[in-house]
Amino acid sequence: MAKRKIKLVSWNVNGLRAVMGKGFLETFKNLDADVVGIQETKLQAPQVTGDMANIEGYTSYWAHATTKKGYSGVAAFSRMPVKNAKTGMGREEYDNEGRIVELDLGDFIFFNIYFPNGQMGEDRLTYKLDFYRDFFAYADAYRKQGRSLVICGDYNTAHNEIDLKNPKANENTSGFMRIERDWLDKISADGYVDTFRHLYPDTVKYSWWTYRFKARERNVGWRIDYFFVTEDIISKGWLKDAFIDNTVYGSDHCPVGLVLEI
Repeated sequence: MAKRKIKLVSWNVNGLRAVMGKGFLETFKNLDADVVGIQETKLQAPQVTGDMANIEGYTSYWAHATTKKGYSGVAAFSRMPVKNAKTGMGREEYDNEGRIVELDLGDFIFFNIYFPNGQMGEDRLTYKLDFYRDFFAYADAYRKQGRSLVICGDYNTAHNEIDLKNPKANENTSGFMRIERDWLDKISADGYVDTFRHLYPDTVKYSWWTYRFKARERNVGWRIDYFFVTEDIISKGWLKDAFIDNTVYGSDHCPVGLVLEI
């Protein structure tokens, strides 16, 4: 049987309505991906209408925050057959923030996740770390069943010093605190592979820049958007490429992606 290439993309759009006015549909078409996960839609269900809901050739799946309007939210668009789709992980304290869409694509399960930001205070940092713990426990249950997993999204943590412009200045900033980075160390040790860093161990490239201080213009950024996969995807030779497309504007993040051949 001939192998097929599968292109997957993740992009934190920081407000889907805002980015719709900045050429989102054209960018989406140009990405030419089989599955696209977007984070921070900032939408409620009744606001998902028109072009954003009905992109030709794709079926869309949405998770919305029920805690407050204009907050969080993720969506996944697939032109591949989806065997099953879910939102959340069965935990109300997380699911009410609309952070997870899960698609069973047969050969693998695709997770699109907006991991919490810990910068708003100690309670949100704790929430973020608990989310890491509980989500990866949820993912491990699938792994024990022999399933291959692709887990993309905004992880809200730069893993190592190579992953942000000013590591020393940000050691005590949520997003690069040791306690957060330890979680990325842990999942890496547990057999989840950061695909971009696996293929490009020394490449300096960022996926997020603050809107302040002309940060993007000066490329003062952070790499906080990832595709992690289970180790078996590497050992089976499915991983062909990983990329960060920083030519795409419209958000404070740029798209990141993965190419598999199955």
